[in-house]
Order: sequence, then C-alpha cells, then structure tokens
Amino acid sequence: MTQSPVYLKSKSHYEILDGLRGVASILVVIFHVFETYSGDRFHQIINHGYLAVDFFFLLSGFVVAYAYDDRWDKMTQWDFYKRRLIRLQPLVIVGTIIGALLFYFQAGSAMPLVAATPVWKLLLVTVLGFTMIPLLPSMDIRGWQETHPLNGAAWSLLYEYIANILYAVFIRRFSKTVLTIFVILSAGWLVSFLVWGPQGDVIGGWSIDKTQVSIGFIRLLYPFFAGVLLMRMGKLIHIKGAFAVCSLLIILFLSVPRIGGPTHLWMNGIYESFVIIIIFPLIVAIGAGGKLISKSSIKVCKFLGAISYPLYITHYPLMYWHIAWVSNNKVPMAQGLLVGLGLVIIAIVIAWLSLRFYDEPIREWLRKRFLVKKVVQGLKLD
Repeated sequence: MTQSPVYLKSKSHYEILDGLRGVASILVVIFHVFETYSGDRFHQIINHGYLAVDFFFLLSGFVVAYAYDDRWDKMTQWDFYKRRLIRLQPLVIVGTIIGALLFYFQAGSAMPLVAATPVWKLLLVTVLGFTMIPLLPSMDIRGWQETHPLNGAAWSLLYEYIANILYAVFIRRFSKTVLTIFVILSAGWLVSFLVWGPQGDVIGGWSIDKTQVSIGFIRLLYPFFAGVLLMRMGKLIHIKGAFAVCSLLIILFLSVPRIGGPTHLWMNGIYESFVIIIIFPLIVAIGAGGKLISKSSIKVCKFLGAISYPLYITHYPLMYWHIAWVSNNKVPMAQGLLVGLGLVIIAIVIAWLSLRFYDEPIREWLRKRFLVKKVVQGLKLD
C-alpha cells in the first residue's frame, strides 16, 4: 500500500505577507487593550485598529487565489473545503475552550448575563462554538448579542468561511472582467455605507440582525475578492525594504485618530474607504512584490506569520476578562495599561504554545488522515 496526495503540496509562501499578517494581529490585540479605556469609538487609541480585519480579508483573498486558482483540475470542491477546514478550524476549538474556562471570571456590569448563565448553557454554547454555528441573540450568554460569545473574534472567521464557499462555488469561475465588475460593485456598496451610512465606519458584523449581517458582508466582499483580483492581475510592486515600508503603513493608517467626529461621520467614511480600497491593495502589492534578504528578517516574518492566526483567534477571551476587571474595579488607564501590556505578552505566548503543541501536530495528523488518498494495487481509495 502506498500513498499519494490529493493534489500538489502547499505552495511556497509570500513571507512578507505572512509577516504583515502578524503585525496586524498584534495591532488588533493592542487595539482591544486600549478599547477598554476608550469610552466610545470617537476617542479610541489606535482608532482604526478594527480595519485590520478588512486587511485580513484582502490578504486571504490574495492567498487563496494564489494557492488554489490553478489547481481546480486536480481537486474537488470537497478537497478545497477540507483543506481550508484543516487550516482554520482546530484553533477555533482552542479559542472557544479558553473562552469557556475564563467565562465566569468575566461577570460584572459590563457583561450582565454572565453571572446568571447556567453551566449547561455554557457547555452548549461551547460545543456550538466548536462548530462555528452562529448564535442568535436569544442564545446570548454575555449581553453583547455576539454570534460567538465565548470568542468574539470568531465572527470574522465565519465570514471567511462564507467567502471561501462563494469563491469555490462561483467566483473562481469568473473571468477577470466579470470579477473586476463584481469588485467595483462591492466597492460601491462599501463607499455608500461608509460615506452616506449611519455610522461612518465599518465597525460591526458580529451579531445576527439585518444591520450587523449587512456590515459583515460589506466588510467581506470588496476586500476578499479584491485580493483575488489583485493576485490574478499580477501587478506587484518591487521596492527595497518592502516589509519595513508595509509594516509602517499598516501601523500608520490603523493608528490615525477618528476623523470628523460625531457631527461629520462622512469624513471618517471617506478615510476608511480610501484605506480599504486603495491603501490595503497597495500594501499587499508591495508585500507580495518584495523580497527578504537578511536571515533575521526572514526569521521575523516567519515567526509573525506563524503566530498571526493563532494570536487573532485566541486572544479575545483575555480581552473579555480585561474589560470586566477594569469595569468592576474602576481601573484608570494609567494603572491598567501595565496589565494590558502583560495581556499582550500572554496572548502571544498562548498563540505560540497553541501553534507549536496543538495546531501544527493536529493539522499534520488531519492532513495525513483526510488529504491523502491510499493507493492499493494502483487503485486510489478515498
């Protein structure tokens, strides 16, 4: 008995893009630490840190198209879905377990339903969290009406899965012209919401109601499929120091203070439209076109890329605890930021441990179990 892969092995990575995903993930964690003290969206430090999610969507579209566009003659849709699930789903379980273990430590006025949640309901929500099934507001156990109340960050992964399904079923078949039209229409929807909509930003997507679901799709459709289009166009930008330049651009544009205030929401909407539609594709084009020269920069990008997804998908239960601790004890920012810094470090350590001792081994086992076909006497057995 021998074995052969379902299709070609994983392609080489764009190491700079991996590193940039790590930079954005760390910024997300820092953003959430500061968010605890911000009061509202107009005074948040690292104000546009939430746009990292839109950047992730664009990166994902680019990478998915790079990895799979030329492989559909070698695999089925089910092969594609299996590969994506094996890549993404194991760490969802880790993030959900961490959320469940810390859940009752988050009780307080900021999360009014926690203390009254019975254990059986917590266990039910935990199991549902393993599956990525979104919860309706009637199943809320925190008071925030999240689709994934044990790990709020998982909402964006739900939309990532939706994008993968849309890509596999329909959009992979689009010509460049049709895809360009689709991306332009998606950009128009994004701009109309940001400039003429009720909030002047893309904050949202983590609940099941008409407004939140609309925001989720607005945030998903342009970035993800603009990433697919960018890869297909192949218009990369080659400059020296691409990783440093792109990292600085990400930090700069995500850190810009809120523009226009509550009386001129359209101003911030124009800014976010510009960043999502122009700046993020520019960063990806530079990152994909750049090259790493020094061994140290290669190691940095590999490390940042390796922890990027584990960090993003496991950090938010720590943020719930931080919010509850600050709210219950009326902790000022000057005092609480030291704890917040400690949480950033702990989140990175948890991400690395989850990757090294759980995610990598379990994905390798799943790959051998589900992505390799056994061959007996020349016949492949699924």
